Amino acid sequence: MLIRAAFLALLLSLLGAAYVSVEPAYGATGIKATGGHLVEANGERLVLRGVNHGYYFGKGPSSVFADIKASGANSVRVALSSGTGFPATPPAEVADVIGRCRENRLICVLDVHDTMGYGTEPGAATIAQAVDYWLTLRKVLLRQESYVIINIANEPSGHAVNVDWIGDTKTAIQRLRSAGLLHAIMVDAPNWGNDSFHVMRDHAAEVFASDPEHNTIFDVHMYGPFNTAQKVSDYLDVFVRQRLPIVVGEFSSIHQYGDPDEDAIMAYCQHHDLGYLGWAWSGNSPEYHYLDMVDGFRPAKRTDWGRRLIDGPDGLRQTSREAGIYGGFWLAARR
Repeated sequence: MLIRAAFLALLLSLLGAAYVSVEPAYGATGIKATGGHLVEANGERLVLRGVNHGYYFGKGPSSVFADIKASGANSVRVALSSGTGFPATPPAEVADVIGRCRENRLICVLDVHDTMGYGTEPGAATIAQAVDYWLTLRKVLLRQESYVIINIANEPSGHAVNVDWIGDTKTAIQRLRSAGLLHAIMVDAPNWGNDSFHVMRDHAAEVFASDPEHNTIFDVHMYGPFNTAQKVSDYLDVFVRQRLPIVVGEFSSIHQYGDPDEDAIMAYCQHHDLGYLGWAWSGNSPEYHYLDMVDGFRPAKRTDWGRRLIDGPDGLRQTSREAGIYGGFWLAARR
């Protein structure tokens, strides 16, 4: 009996050691950039299909995340403030946003929005200031790698502004990684996000290689400069050929500075399994009201743009699939 007990103890010990050896290390789970696409911890491909929510300048009703989910979205890009121009979104509030995303089975793309148009927009924050803010959220963000993507800095320079996007972005990624934030990181293109001078496009591989986790996603905003299908495909083809993950993090059907080809954007993203997030759910200022998808945060009051993105060809209803972490259902079947 003693021999048998000793043998069982040894066997259990070996089994325990084996279990520990295969337990994923911290950061080994969650959303990853692999082969030019996003995948979840179980290896399933994650294709973002969602909308933007201008949270820090218009929170909307308590139902807003549920309303966004009901539109067919599997993800929402939530605008936060680092404290430049608007009060900083406090950690407890960010934790609540993440909780509401999870409650409504949405992937949460959090972005620091007040970097928009740095160098052109008075008082805009720098990429470095955005990182300072992210570091205040470290405790809130840890262990959320399966649910949260960190979008460092929204549209981090204006038009024709001479900033070191490459160096500043590399430094930002390194600072976040050094702080133990191993999430998928999204980086916006310069020049109001449109990458007018192809700085992000031409240096994306270099920036991706600088990330010790190799878990960086590139985000282009397609407004006026992307007014033909050829311009859309010419830009995105470069990332697809290099197998670098790219999403269209903002776009619309009309814009005061040109007419984006939303049909081409959505069709290309669908064909190549790339993510897109339309701008924006509701709450834009009066001069940009045409960018609202629903009027006054009322989901039954869809605008032309909202109807196009939600119910049109290659729209949310047709193409969105819930993230695997939540079950992976085709959302079009759950109307």
